[in-house]
Parts: sequence; structure tokens; C-alpha cells
Amino acid sequence: MNTLVKNFYKLLLVLSGAAMVASFCIIMLGVAAREFAWDIPGLDAYAGYAIAATLFLALPASLRHGDHIRVNMVLQKLSPRVLNVFEYWCLLAACALSIYFAWYAGRMVWLSYTYHDMSPSADATPLWVPQLFMLLGCIGLAVAFLDALVSRIQGRGFFEESDGESARTE
Repeated sequence: MNTLVKNFYKLLLVLSGAAMVASFCIIMLGVAAREFAWDIPGLDAYAGYAIAATLFLALPASLRHGDHIRVNMVLQKLSPRVLNVFEYWCLLAACALSIYFAWYAGRMVWLSYTYHDMSPSADATPLWVPQLFMLLGCIGLAVAFLDALVSRIQGRGFFEESDGESARTE
């Protein structure tokens, strides 16, 4: 099961990278279009959709790599017993919030689909399409927090080993 979840994180990270490349290509197309006086409607909206997809799809992998903000100054001051309780509380709260957010992101996608919500910009894209990538990222983040909680309960490490990068110290 652990391998399946790790592969899910990797898949979302690959999709995030593809969305990042897509956003770069869309922005460069927009620059070229302005240079040659072409009118390509909706490029700004598509670039925004791709950037949002990049951010949301990268959430689970960045959590696993320990790239989210974690305030070590507070954690270093706690006793081991209090630290243990504090980490369980934080993981439970994060699980609850991420599941809540994923639920309502799914609800938003469903409502956009059923009401045929369209983008108000020139592209007239059905909004459920870009919202679907946000939903995938939210589901991935909820799975990652649940995985972190289960790993903590089982005594396994969740975060990947640090590569010694000094920029990660807070």
C-alpha cells in the first residue's frame, strides 16, 4: 500500500511538472502573440489554470519532501512528551482540514459540472476542467496527511531524508 501511495505522489508531481511546462509555453505564446500582433483570446486564463494546477498537484510531494513550512523553533523548545502530543494534534488537525477542503473542492467541481459553469474570460472554458486539477491536488494532500498520521502511529518515518540543503532550516 505504501508503494501505491508513493507512486500516486510521484504521478501528481509529474502532472505538476507538465502543468508548469504548459504554463511556460502558454506565457511564451502570449509574448510571441503580442510581438506579432496576433489575437489569441484566453491565453491569460489558460496560464492561470496551468499555474494553479502546478501548485495544487505538487502539494502531496512537497509535504513528503518536507518543503512545507514547519516551525522548528517552537518544536525545539518542547519536551519530548509534549512534542509527541503536539505532533499528533497537528497531524489530526491537518487531516481534518485537508479532508474538509478536498470534500468542498469536489463539491465545487460537481456543481460547476452540473450547472455548466463557464469561465467569464474570453476562453469560455467549462470551469470544472481546471477545477479538477485542484481537486486532485486536494485529494493528494489529504491522502498525504493521512499517510503521515498512519506512519506516525506505526512508528515509521513519513518525511523523506533531508539532502542537507541549508535553505530548509527555519
